[in-house]
Amino acid sequence: MRTPVTIIGAGLGGLALARVLHLRGIPVEVHEAEPSPTARSQGGLLDIHEHDGQLALEAAGLIDEFRALVLEGHQATRFLHPDGTVLLDLPDDGTGGRPEVHRGELRRMLLDSLPTGAVRWGRKVRGARALGEGRHEVTFADGTTITTSLLVGADGAWSRIRPLLSADVPEYPGRSFVETYLFDSDARHPATAKAVGGGSMFALAPGSGIQTHRERNGTLHTYVALTEPQEWFADIDFTDTAAATARLAREFDGWAPELTALITDSDTPPVLRPLHHLPVEHRWERVPGVTLLGDAAHLCVPNGEGANLALHDGAELGKAIAAHPDDVETALAEHERAMFARSAEAAADGDRLHELMFGAGAPHDLVAEFAAHARTP
Repeated sequence: MRTPVTIIGAGLGGLALARVLHLRGIPVEVHEAEPSPTARSQGGLLDIHEHDGQLALEAAGLIDEFRALVLEGHQATRFLHPDGTVLLDLPDDGTGGRPEVHRGELRRMLLDSLPTGAVRWGRKVRGARALGEGRHEVTFADGTTITTSLLVGADGAWSRIRPLLSADVPEYPGRSFVETYLFDSDARHPATAKAVGGGSMFALAPGSGIQTHRERNGTLHTYVALTEPQEWFADIDFTDTAAATARLAREFDGWAPELTALITDSDTPPVLRPLHHLPVEHRWERVPGVTLLGDAAHLCVPNGEGANLALHDGAELGKAIAAHPDDVETALAEHERAMFARSAEAAADGDRLHELMFGAGAPHDLVAEFAAHARTP
């Protein structure tokens, strides 16, 4: 490559691509809207899978650094009935192949693996346009522009690069999450801490659920799921913490108090996280000089695959570019063919998982599925 690969977005996928290119001596520049690496919280725990996320980190030469971040014992998974009864308890026996790490620490590891100045902060994209012959111009919020012959949109659900390739926009699937935290739970909320256990906990019912990860220092990070239209959530004033909390808690009347405490006793205000997705088989015709990866390419409902797919996309695209340094179009075509197949499969699996979690048979359908997998040698 005679000119740098231009990556929009310093999430996991964009950084994985940048790292793989850097290792292979290909110049790269990353433009990120956030003003600094510490501008906001990077979310909670991620389970990084052997068959995609970990392979990407191996390609990036960072597998040992990744293993140093793993939270031991956090692959344990527990399923509870809304009344608090344990339906299934799967311990972490060290063979799960999906170790948990904190998203922020994983991102920091990737950032630290790049040369100083590789990521340019505070570069919010306003739009992009084709110039012809595979070249594109990107305009930033401050009015400055850049021109590139290889543009990669790794800028998430509301990608400003996607319109160069696809007219599809994310749609609301009828469900939202609300995020809460309990800190120092073992000392301050022992009954809830005991109910959650040492890893992940799912308490589910048709249309709703409480999903919690145990993080470091007894922090319980929860996503409360409700299947309601966006207008229902718009009627809740989330700037009034007490009123919003009380309204959410009413949806869980009759649930065990150690579970509803994850809502009512939150140490942080409830934060609405609406879900969105692209079509299951989202794809586009090849457009010279530009491609997408991660949520920009294949946003789906949360199913444990998003971060892994983004890492895998980035690493595989980096390897394809390195394999065809003088034939960018071949590299991009290879990347897209493989990405379309794996992302469609993951999106379909995600929709099926959400039906098991929140459909008419919840929680028993999901418990049966996990129990069957646990019995498989």
